[in-house]
Amino acid sequence: MAAIFDMDGLLLDTDPLIWLESMHQVASDRQVEVTTDLLQHTKGLRIYEVTGFWNDHFGWNDADKARQMAEDILDTVISLAHQKGKVLPGVIDLLEQFKTEKIAIGLATSSPRRLVDSLLDVFGLKHYFDCISTADNCGMGKPHPEVYLNCAAAMSVLPWRCVAFEDSVNGMVAAKAARMQVVVVPEAAHDKDPRFGLADMSLESLESFTLEDYYRLLAI
Repeated sequence: MAAIFDMDGLLLDTDPLIWLESMHQVASDRQVEVTTDLLQHTKGLRIYEVTGFWNDHFGWNDADKARQMAEDILDTVISLAHQKGKVLPGVIDLLEQFKTEKIAIGLATSSPRRLVDSLLDVFGLKHYFDCISTADNCGMGKPHPEVYLNCAAAMSVLPWRCVAFEDSVNGMVAAKAARMQVVVVPEAAHDKDPRFGLADMSLESLESFTLEDYYRLLAI
């Protein structure tokens, strides 16, 4: 059995405001007019996919420029997250409970590995995870299930013996497509989104999730 977590917006409050601020800042520095509507259009994509979309949308025809903008955005996200980010309520307690129960713990995120390593280190979470699966090793991002399937395989756990924890619709769809049980903790502004009805359990905070919930979900 295993528990697999998303990172941004679920374990850490880095999403979406820090990402949006970083993208606006880097785009402005490069004199690129990236509107809020344009950012909404690319929500859920990996950062290299976002700047790849900008490359096409603005007609740059310059893959190196798009790649460097993605790297600059990541640098800005890391800097802002170190300053403003924090571990969300219930996270440490739940990770400790899973460790005590000897339940394998994985991380499945669309963020690049260098961002993941930096944030997990600064917030003291890295030692909890038996596997860290990132966008760097996936051909497809969420809502494709690849990142979740990779994580389960690396821990030698069958996907249907995993409970996945997510805060986004794309992440939820990815975990369900991997045939996992899914617990969602939506951002308050989107908690009424009917698409979250696909999840097996919905919470306002990880503080209210219990080991009894975990075993009940895997008993279905």
